[in-house]
Amino acid sequence: MAFDQLTAFLDSLKEQYGIPGYDIIITRGHETVYRHAGGHSDYEGCVPVNGSELYYIYSATKVITMTAAMQLIQAGKMGLDDPVSQYLPEYAQMQVADRCQLGIWPPDVPTLKDPHHPARTPITLRMLMAMTAGLNYDIAGEPIRKMKEATGNRATTREMVGAIAEMPLCFEPGTRWSYCLGHDVIAAVIEVVSGMRFSEYLARNIFEPLGIREMYFHPTEAQRARLMAQYLAGPQPGQMKPVPQENSFCLSECYESGGAGICCSAEAYSAFMEALVNGGVGRNGAQILTPAGIALLSENQLSEGILPDFQTAWRKEYGYALGVRTMLQPVTALSPVGEFGWDGAAGAYALADPVNRISIFYAQEVLGMNIVYQEVHPKLRDLTYKAMGLA
Repeated sequence: MAFDQLTAFLDSLKEQYGIPGYDIIITRGHETVYRHAGGHSDYEGCVPVNGSELYYIYSATKVITMTAAMQLIQAGKMGLDDPVSQYLPEYAQMQVADRCQLGIWPPDVPTLKDPHHPARTPITLRMLMAMTAGLNYDIAGEPIRKMKEATGNRATTREMVGAIAEMPLCFEPGTRWSYCLGHDVIAAVIEVVSGMRFSEYLARNIFEPLGIREMYFHPTEAQRARLMAQYLAGPQPGQMKPVPQENSFCLSECYESGGAGICCSAEAYSAFMEALVNGGVGRNGAQILTPAGIALLSENQLSEGILPDFQTAWRKEYGYALGVRTMLQPVTALSPVGEFGWDGAAGAYALADPVNRISIFYAQEVLGMNIVYQEVHPKLRDLTYKAMGLA
């Protein structure tokens, strides 16, 4: 294996894209075959990245949440096609906006004041996991704001997910695909089914079995001191504006977001991904999911009619499974059919390839950087396969 080209590309990220710092870990089987970090971890640009940093991984949290849901489905404690209202009664009578345009920026988010009508189709767990439920991603919506005020910003996951149910849906459940708060709702379902806080369930059933310790929803002051400096990409290429080390998707001091709540070390997330590419078995021999569960997790859920909603300009080769992208037809990509994973709002990138038992986890901390998804992530993927002689 020769990773020279990948290393050269990573070392160019600051000059080419302005990325202040990063860390990447690649595994094959149960071996770490590559690790490289660069740049700085502080706002002053004085402290080199050394691998001990913590990152807000935002939506890369979703892969963990979906793994937890699949555990409970495989255990027979809930079913993919169960109505959500079976666990969360407030989702029994949903409303659908009379008009909502998808695929535009900023998003066309329906409000309580907009005309709406009763939904004809119940939302199922599958719809939440596959992002076809009709929910939106409005974390500043009126029901959420009111719940924050009513609870003194201490709403629990279950309380806040109840508030999300008040928001009109963007479309009739099951008819379109739209990125949404569905995985946050799944976290509340997991709490109801397991009788545990979401974080407790993850700790007992995923993190502790795999020996993972560096996964947090609300980091302590000591942990916050290790957070990677966070930036917002500017309008011009390479522009970076320092921003506070905060996660706006943590909707209250007690809320545990299944969609975007976790901060962790690169090593912690890599250990999780390593298990997914090895039949659900970690390096220590612990099994968190069966191969059948992983296959179902990564199976495309979108029909030909809905698939175009997901296939944006840089995801034409992928479909969407249960909370993860999944490779359908590698036209230009070097990864095989069945490769799956997701990314995060600050540029985290997770890839799982059960065919070749390869995992990639890349972490950076720059919000609003669209080019990282269009150029950086695909190049990291393809240079990895070239380095391993799989191109």
